[in-house]
Amino acid sequence: MSADEAKAAAARAALAEVKPGMRLGIGTGSTAAHFVRLLGAEVRAGLDVAGAPTSEATRRLMETHGVPLLDIDAVDDLDLAVDGADEADSRLTLIKGGGGALLREKIVAAAARRFVVIADASKHVARLGAFPLPVEVTPFAVGQTTRKVARALRETGCAADAVSLRMAGPAGKPFVTDGANYILDCAARVIPDAAALAAALKRIPGVVEDGLFIGMAQRLILGRADGGADIIDVA
Repeated sequence: MSADEAKAAAARAALAEVKPGMRLGIGTGSTAAHFVRLLGAEVRAGLDVAGAPTSEATRRLMETHGVPLLDIDAVDDLDLAVDGADEADSRLTLIKGGGGALLREKIVAAAARRFVVIADASKHVARLGAFPLPVEVTPFAVGQTTRKVARALRETGCAADAVSLRMAGPAGKPFVTDGANYILDCAARVIPDAAALAAALKRIPGVVEDGLFIGMAQRLILGRADGGADIIDVA
């Protein structure tokens, strides 16, 4: 089986978390897209749920598959959020934001009583940092913010401090998030102290949000090549 099929296996396993009447947070990315398609089939079969999307891309996908949309501003909390991750360690600390939706993803995850992460097994790592950490920043003074983010990587002991502005399309223009911000991709290689790095990034004016999700997820579902899934719960 391919990695894509393993992602689908994780998404199928996450459906067991969904109960009738739930208010869901629904993530962004290739694994979350499998979840939306599978959830849509359940909705067509009679499941009564509604979901708050974490991106405009997910909103469009939910509309395509008939998953009712939920206005997150109209509720105080969500029953369950389901989303992917770019990396996850055994403590369920995550790197997210490869798809550029990290700000909305973190808002939705924080609103959920339960946050379940779905991924293929390659996303489970011993130490975070091989995947470049996304950091959402304001376009204003982005050069200055970039230098300060690189300094934060150095000062918190990361193995590298290369920071680049994410670009999009053949015209070479900066990638723009749904919130009209930019993304810095931080090639830290190894992040020895995620909490310290997150705290340092939050002190930088111009940083809107970082892609470190710490103490937020309760369960990690890892799709396997045989179509099954392994589950890691937070200790």
